[in-house]
Amino acid sequence: MPLFENKLRKQSRIDWILVILYLSLVIIGWINIYSAVYDEQHQNIVDFSQQYGKQLIWIITAIILALVVILLDSKFYSTFAYPIYAGTLLLLIAVLLVGEEIAGSRSWFVIGNIRIQPTEFAKFATSLAVARYLSMFNVDISKLKTKIKLLLIITLPAGLILLQNDAGSALVYLSFLIVFYREGFSERLFIIGGSLILLFLATLLFNQWYVMIALGLIALLFIVFTKKSLKNIAIILVVLVISLGAVYSTKYVFNNVLERHQRTRINVLLGKESDPQGAEYNVNQSKIAIGSGGFAGKGFLEGTQTKFNFVPEQSTDFIFCTIGEEWGFIGSFIIIALYVLLLFRIINLAERQRSDFSRIYGYGLASVLLFHFVVNLGMTIGLLPVIGIPLPFISYGGSSLWGFTVLLFIFIKLDANHQELF
Repeated sequence: MPLFENKLRKQSRIDWILVILYLSLVIIGWINIYSAVYDEQHQNIVDFSQQYGKQLIWIITAIILALVVILLDSKFYSTFAYPIYAGTLLLLIAVLLVGEEIAGSRSWFVIGNIRIQPTEFAKFATSLAVARYLSMFNVDISKLKTKIKLLLIITLPAGLILLQNDAGSALVYLSFLIVFYREGFSERLFIIGGSLILLFLATLLFNQWYVMIALGLIALLFIVFTKKSLKNIAIILVVLVISLGAVYSTKYVFNNVLERHQRTRINVLLGKESDPQGAEYNVNQSKIAIGSGGFAGKGFLEGTQTKFNFVPEQSTDFIFCTIGEEWGFIGSFIIIALYVLLLFRIINLAERQRSDFSRIYGYGLASVLLFHFVVNLGMTIGLLPVIGIPLPFISYGGSSLWGFTVLLFIFIKLDANHQELF
């Protein structure tokens, strides 16, 4: 009896605010999936032949998964972090060998009518591995060896996902840099990263020789106006050589590595090309749908852009345009507010953890959700290129919902035991 009472007391410490926010987003997603693919001949929302009926099955199974996660001992996640991570890597390798290619990406196991995408499970597995490694008592994040190992942990799954021709999902792993920064990575790493992004954009917008000449002039100005020492000059010249290499490699990667549709999307976003019936079509229709919703929206099942399928992928990657059209500014604001509350709650809870493992995992969760949230909304309103990643808990898809559910509820379980050190 004392053991049972102790377990019951631990479960009572579950953060119900996170659970309520999760259920709210899931239910909102289900309702909007119903609206996005509504068929008058299949009006029953629990019609299992339709996406909304199938999503209900995914929701029920996701809740069962959440219960399993909560019932497992919290030490399970730190103890088996590496095996879970290794198992996920094996799944990513297996899907390359025997997976089905859908929409140009070999990312799926197909078993009858069920499709499973292991990419979605790699996110919580990588979060566990990062938290396990960084929480080891003898790890010093200031050492180069530690930085290399951390980058290896996130680049292994990202590289395997990139081989599946799913660049959007691979980019999600950049979000772990936020975790590394919280745990002590120097801000210089982010300055360098930001500088490389600016170089990338400048190289695409302007002739690469102009960019190289500008870099040479900037280096010359630094040499003239900074303290003239052999060390400073050497550092400036090394940075110049690296920058010139980055400019040259950007053009090479853009022209020889990226697929044609990826190059077109980037050029359209930068204003170098116009392709209203191709790369711009999805985004243009999405913006029309969101803009037509006005302040209060057209009403449930009344969205014309949604009803007549003007927006491709409107139940998955572009689900937000359905919300914008039918629920307007008010509905869009509520969705954004729910995500902001979710993210702030996760960060607040992460900071109160006594266990380093729990805190680091919490930041991994927040970083992945933030990346998905910002990029998904950014691409639906034309601020970011379309890279095909779902809106967490709302977009249609079983693998996505399962993956995000496990990702979140592991943290809820860890927080329920936040007074324990392990």
